[in-house]
Amino acid sequence: MSTSYERERTVAFEAVQAAAELCESVRDEKGEVLQKDDRTPVTVADFGSQALICRALLAAFPDDPVIAEEDSSALRNPDNTAVRDQVVEHVRAHHENAGPEGVHTWIDHGTARRYSDRFWTLDPIDGTKGFVRGDQYAIALALIEEGTPQVAALCCPHLPNPLDADDPDSRGQAFLAVRGEGTVRRPLHDEAEPAPIDTSDTTDPSAGRFTESFVSSHSSHDLAAEVGDRLGITADPIRIDSQAKYAIVAGGTAEIYLRLPRPGTDYTERIWDHAAGALTVEAAGGTVTDIHGTPLTFTHGPLLKSNTGVVATNGPLHDRVLEALEAASA
Repeated sequence: MSTSYERERTVAFEAVQAAAELCESVRDEKGEVLQKDDRTPVTVADFGSQALICRALLAAFPDDPVIAEEDSSALRNPDNTAVRDQVVEHVRAHHENAGPEGVHTWIDHGTARRYSDRFWTLDPIDGTKGFVRGDQYAIALALIEEGTPQVAALCCPHLPNPLDADDPDSRGQAFLAVRGEGTVRRPLHDEAEPAPIDTSDTTDPSAGRFTESFVSSHSSHDLAAEVGDRLGITADPIRIDSQAKYAIVAGGTAEIYLRLPRPGTDYTERIWDHAAGALTVEAAGGTVTDIHGTPLTFTHGPLLKSNTGVVATNGPLHDRVLEALEAASA
């Protein structure tokens, strides 16, 4: 990679890897889980990861807003003092002088909600249910300029190296992408230099492979299966949580990731669920649009208001996937 965005990518890459270390420490200790108002889980690791990353961004780029998923309101509730203390303890392992108010401030640095011409978006743990189960999750950070992701740091602490997928010691991969300059992957648990990755060069749709959400409520598995039938795909889908799905498309293990609205729902995708993953795929040679072929637009605060669903592919298969999706939806 060249020297463009040199400081941004260094800060982002180091921040997500530090957050991964915190998250794995929390998971080893089986930290507590809270329920948010929307009944989705939030853990000590979500809060700690956001605190670490927002602190790094605040120190390096104090004028950059951050649109992140969490805020500190639950930790300020006296009923959750034990959870707050766990968060502070884990953050203090990285910053020894951290205290409750400092941690709250760092977390709340991620509460921007208006669009800016330059801002960061963060999901401190994408796939919290997977994290709690002991499965896949991701830490996803992206820099957005003029509505387009330019730098992405995506860390998947449980994802194996595809070159040695059967070795449990190979789990833990960090990805760094810069628009127009490629995507690199670095194992979390050794000092190897980041290595470039590319999407697969598969041009035959029937030879492709899907990856999709582990939980069917996140996307229409039935519609995806019909798309696969129309493309002649026979391989079983790889079902995993989080933006790790983008990572395996970027690295060539899968060719197609569909995030399809379920019938009867009007859910609007959140930017922190897609910005880092989408750039990771695009910089590796793939293509990412919504289900109508429209590029993802990050100009509406936390929401992808201009888009419906997400289609990510290796690139050569993209038009064929969109055609099959249109026919299956008719």
